Amino acid sequence: MVGNSFGHRFRITTFGESHGPAMGVVIDGCPAGLSLKPSHIQEALDRRRPGQSNLTTARKEKDQVEILSGVFEDKTLGSPITLLIRNQDARPKDYNHLKEIYRPSHADYTYLKKYGHRDPRGGGRASARETACRVAAGAVAKRVLDHLGIDVYAFTHQIGQVVLEAAPVDYSSIEHHPTRCPKQSTADAMQQAIESAKTEGDSLGGVIECHIIGLPVGLGQPVFHRFEADLAFAMLSINATKSFEIGSGIAGTKMKGSEHNDPFIIEKDKVATSTNFSGGVQGGITNGMPVTIKVGFKPTATIQIPQESINQKGKKAIVEGKGRHDPCVIPRAVPIVEAMANLVTVDHILLAQSDTIEQIDLKR
Repeated sequence: MVGNSFGHRFRITTFGESHGPAMGVVIDGCPAGLSLKPSHIQEALDRRRPGQSNLTTARKEKDQVEILSGVFEDKTLGSPITLLIRNQDARPKDYNHLKEIYRPSHADYTYLKKYGHRDPRGGGRASARETACRVAAGAVAKRVLDHLGIDVYAFTHQIGQVVLEAAPVDYSSIEHHPTRCPKQSTADAMQQAIESAKTEGDSLGGVIECHIIGLPVGLGQPVFHRFEADLAFAMLSINATKSFEIGSGIAGTKMKGSEHNDPFIIEKDKVATSTNFSGGVQGGITNGMPVTIKVGFKPTATIQIPQESINQKGKKAIVEGKGRHDPCVIPRAVPIVEAMANLVTVDHILLAQSDTIEQIDLKR
């Protein structure tokens, strides 16, 4: 199995299975001398971990991070950083009744056909538990962004039919509600929608919005590694994602050029744009405006309602979701989207250090 690594200069490789002994990540390319404590990583993991409210899975995992290499006396060494997260509440027996059945909209069938062998315990590598590794790595990337004064904020934009209205966002309010929607009234409606679906044994999908603020002009490569292309690749690699938009997104396809173009202005002695339909990226390169994206997630595939399917012998079977699962992945996916945005941003910052000959200076 290949495809377990992500990034160019700031590169991560994740490992482990959902109900195996542990999950982990190796980070290559982190600059030496960066201040990094376990608490920096743990804070991010605590936002993603299961069992935080009745809106999430009942699985109880402390997600306690262990730093195995690459850090000494709370500073990075420049060598590979290895982070380990042990699984403490794995219940592989919950999946014994599904071992031979193809669960609707899961990776059971595709994994088995591709590899000839699969781990049926919670989906193995296909489980969203793998994203704990991304969040841990994203926390390390965040330390680089903190050093540079760059902020990344993700929040819930939509759950089911409940949508956050367009308005300035109070980022400090995101963590005030278990749905991670910054507007209280909308957050309450989202919570009711999730609880209703959960009571019915069903699930909901939704959309997460993410803003990257304080970026310099010039991040991104103009052809195959455009900034928004790498963001899209990162976001669509997250479990259950189904769509990616930047700036005006799909809505922009309904506008005229005269409406959609972003006029340049001078604001506080700097070049800016009066609108931001481009979402902070033009020609694949950041223009200094906030990068704004939306990531769509499908409803959780495991539901309590019995579903018809087939088993590995092609015979009809009934699927019943008896395990512990999120009725809606959106609240816990917010820090995952944030983490992937952190990783892409730091990767492109490091890539940009060799864009011009003036940036290549061996004199110290």
